[in-house]
Amino acid sequence: MADVAPLYETYMRAPLRFTRGEGVWLIAEDGERYLDFAAGVAVNSLGHAHPHLVAALKDQADKVWHLSNLYEVPGQESLGRRLTETTFADKVFFTNSGAEALECAIKTARRYHFAKGHPGKFHIITFEGAFHGRTIATIAAGGQEKYIEGFGPKAPGFLKVPFGDIAAVKDAITEETAGILIEPVQGEGGLRPVSKEFMQELRQLCDEYGLLLILDEVQTGVGRTGRLFAHEWAGVAPDIMAIAKGIGGGFPLGACLATNEAAAGMVAGAHGSTYGGNPLAMAVGNAVLDVVLEDGFLEHVRDVALVFRQGLAALKDRFPDVIEDVRGEGLMLGIKAKMPVADLLKGVRAENLLAVPAGDNVLRLLPPLTVTAEEAREGLARIERAAEKLTAAKAA
Repeated sequence: MADVAPLYETYMRAPLRFTRGEGVWLIAEDGERYLDFAAGVAVNSLGHAHPHLVAALKDQADKVWHLSNLYEVPGQESLGRRLTETTFADKVFFTNSGAEALECAIKTARRYHFAKGHPGKFHIITFEGAFHGRTIATIAAGGQEKYIEGFGPKAPGFLKVPFGDIAAVKDAITEETAGILIEPVQGEGGLRPVSKEFMQELRQLCDEYGLLLILDEVQTGVGRTGRLFAHEWAGVAPDIMAIAKGIGGGFPLGACLATNEAAAGMVAGAHGSTYGGNPLAMAVGNAVLDVVLEDGFLEHVRDVALVFRQGLAALKDRFPDVIEDVRGEGLMLGIKAKMPVADLLKGVRAENLLAVPAGDNVLRLLPPLTVTAEEAREGLARIERAAEKLTAAKAA
């Protein structure tokens, strides 16, 4: 009898095993080197084995790993202070993942209205194509049937409207509405950016109707789009924001950020986490910010993103049977494929380039933010070779 893996069969894993990483490169068991433009799905913001992150983790590991939130954790205070000093927020709650950060954001919004004497205001408006996590609440918020099917009734309190339709948002607002939840760029939904104007209109609606604007910056945050957070491009500020992925640089870490007003209902006992804000995660999170907040870092992201996007645009013109469109912002880019995206993914992987599929037949390109212009061009060369072979195969 063949060996059966002792794991849930919930993932469609590629037959690749990596033993170590160096910057934007992953090295497989057989010694093959892969250019990693997946970055753990936008998680490894500073690449693999970044020396500053490694040193911070090792240093903390020699001291204390876990305390729970029964005691004060100095790393939480320092990271929380840095996050509030560089954002709209006044308060931070640390989690272990993006889905947990979204759960906290949803609870914060609902608890705000409860504390104001309006317990019936708990509905959150969300958008078609959204992805907010895999918990019972966040699959309901995302509203994609493929994630909800088989898990019982959809959690109540979420109303989905068409993406980018401000009239539909306004029509959906009732006396039960607590807030509006949106990703500045839909990641799983196919790299669809929210326009500056739409984000501003959402802010205006929230102000007009007394709602909370909740942003899911789990994938877009911590420099991914060329600003510290993507909503900065629109010149608006949310009331609540969920972050994760990049802030941990590969270590499990998330956070929910809020204004004093929005967090007013989150009193002692209202929410909690055993592992959230543990000393190891705080050490790494602080180390990530050490690098991302350095002078010139975000400018570097924008510069390399321009090189990468221009190169992708040129490939789109050369290979119209492979590339239909180029989408995204900063170093969160996507190729909308003219053929099945699985074929394009297979093609680039054959050139030792790693990428991530998304909805709407899109292939995501999410390199570490430390990627150089030269490495971006190497990635473009590999996509070019894949496109040449796919075009030739189609013509044969």
